[in-house]
Amino acid sequence: MGGAEQIPLSVLDLAIVAKGSDPPEALRNSVELVRHVERLGYRRHWVAEHHNIPGIASAAPAVLAAELAAATSEIRVGSGGVMLPNHPSLVVAEQFGTLEGLHPGRIDLGIGRAPGTDPMTAAALRRSADPLTVEEFPAQLTELLAFFDGSFPEDHPYGRITAVPGKGSRPEVWLLGSSDYSAQAAGMLGLPFSFAHHFSPRNTVPAMELYRSSFRPSEWLAEPYGMVAAAAICAEDDERARWLAGPARLSFARLRAGRPTRFPTPEEAEAHKFSAQEEATVKTVSGSAVIGGPEKVRKGLGELAERTGADELMITTMVHAQADRLRSYELIADAWKLEPRAGTS
Repeated sequence: MGGAEQIPLSVLDLAIVAKGSDPPEALRNSVELVRHVERLGYRRHWVAEHHNIPGIASAAPAVLAAELAAATSEIRVGSGGVMLPNHPSLVVAEQFGTLEGLHPGRIDLGIGRAPGTDPMTAAALRRSADPLTVEEFPAQLTELLAFFDGSFPEDHPYGRITAVPGKGSRPEVWLLGSSDYSAQAAGMLGLPFSFAHHFSPRNTVPAMELYRSSFRPSEWLAEPYGMVAAAAICAEDDERARWLAGPARLSFARLRAGRPTRFPTPEEAEAHKFSAQEEATVKTVSGSAVIGGPEKVRKGLGELAERTGADELMITTMVHAQADRLRSYELIADAWKLEPRAGTS
């Protein structure tokens, strides 16, 4: 790998529902954002599956990804990720096989094993109150890959089922994680791996090292390919960037306290008096965020790439106003010297 600035940058989008806004506007903002970052030269745009959170509208990644792909022409689009425990593997294969059929060579299927929500909502999604065990995820993932590849053993009960679309239309499959478990699984399966540095920064370097040491070449990937997802907010100067970052701190504190709300304003965050417990909660992740003017963010992202050996960085920018989000990605692209795409929509 060359200099840090040479590695690709991508986008993680949670379809933020800001205070004073609503979910339809959040979804329209995601469409505007993907067109913007495509022009700027970002490699991929992923949407994350979350449920029962008033400030996040990306509950249906396959549906939203279809709209994002239709609104663009070159940028890769997908899920970051689909939380596999919430869905039958056949349904996921059919949904993303459909997307790959409509937009060949542009679809990513990022897979996670967490529910992406609270236990009651997870039970409603699965129509079962029984918790998912660690042992079930590998079997479900193996099923999903087999539906894409038609690789069930002859005596397997699902061997007579064909995913249409799905079989023969496999998107680029990634494993996502915030611990050693998914890192090792991705390596052993020969899949690309994306680590959630933005909410588990202490585990980033060990997980990336484990992924590489566990990697076995597959028909899909000859060498390990690791991406690190990081929170970054860029503005014209450090002071404004810090002000724009306030709502993310407040939103995270409320989420961890079991009181999620629509994404607050900077003024609301500035007026909030954080308790000692809230400060401790926010501190676990806020230190990993890269916040500041263009040069500070460029340097911070470069240091993260070098420290982790990432082949790619994925940026998530949680700010209240859509204009500030668009501007942040633009400033980062300029600082990183991304090559703009000519002639995109």
